[in-house]
Amino acid sequence: MRAAVFKGAGTPLVVETLDDPQPGAGEAVIKVTRCGVCGTDLHMTSGHGNDFPVNSVIGHEYCGEVVALGKGVENLKVGQFVTAMPVAGCGRCAPCLAGYPMACAQMQGLVGGFGEYMRIAAASSVVLPDTLTPADGALVEPLAVGLRGVRLAQMPPGAKVAVLGAGSIGLAAIYWARLLGAGKIVAISRSARRADLAIQMGANSFEALGEGEVERVSAALGGMPDIVLECVGAVGMTQKAVELVAPGGTVVSLGFCTSPDPILPSLATWKQVTIKFSFAYDLREFEHSANALDAGHVEPRLMVSKTVGLNAFPDLFEQLRAGANETKVHVDPWSAD
Repeated sequence: MRAAVFKGAGTPLVVETLDDPQPGAGEAVIKVTRCGVCGTDLHMTSGHGNDFPVNSVIGHEYCGEVVALGKGVENLKVGQFVTAMPVAGCGRCAPCLAGYPMACAQMQGLVGGFGEYMRIAAASSVVLPDTLTPADGALVEPLAVGLRGVRLAQMPPGAKVAVLGAGSIGLAAIYWARLLGAGKIVAISRSARRADLAIQMGANSFEALGEGEVERVSAALGGMPDIVLECVGAVGMTQKAVELVAPGGTVVSLGFCTSPDPILPSLATWKQVTIKFSFAYDLREFEHSANALDAGHVEPRLMVSKTVGLNAFPDLFEQLRAGANETKVHVDPWSAD
């Protein structure tokens, strides 16, 4: 098979021919039809201390057609269109039984969506409805990330919500906050280049980070936000969320900052802020994200700004590292591009 291979921190991906993967016990092999590029892919190939292994095939926002089954797999059939959480757990511990293998002590990553074929864990998979396109299938993973963050916020109906960040996770959080009953939503980012998209996804308004942001956000919402969803993952954003949120409010961090990020505890204490950290998703959130697309919610499709094949992907990956203005890039491993 052909795949884009990670060769080292800060170096371009290289398209190579590799052996086709074979399914182990409890696994399936899929023919990848689409895989999205995540900010994590960019960060964990850039030499920040927690990079992917050299000579690995990355990509975790994938979907595809089942082409082979390993021993003991009973929940999948060859020919089915599926997506999967990019991990395998032991299948026996409490987190695994609850559909959250991310917390399994024996959790192993299963990535490889930037190749023509890859292995998935059958227990972590979701059979996708026939109504979904390959692009839809590759949106399930980022949508599930946003859904978990909104669920953790325990958002009451009519809540005032601020979303820090207008990347794909911020946009997914806006989408779910709107769908699940937020009253008013304001999107906040350093750049206004995605203001229109944030509003299409469900935000009522957009505010730029900068002077007077607390007052401007409060004016846009008719009061300080009850909930702030931090979807940037950069140093200073958790503190920014604490500054923005109303007294007694909730901050949920989805941004996955990998650097030390100090906050001022006295401000959070004085305001009696609840701060939660959201990681990934569980199987129910994967299923719910697929079902939302099946129900005809088309807004998430607006996030996909470009689709390329393997030949063009390494150059585009470098452009994304350099800050190219793309919301969500999809890779079609079978495209001639």
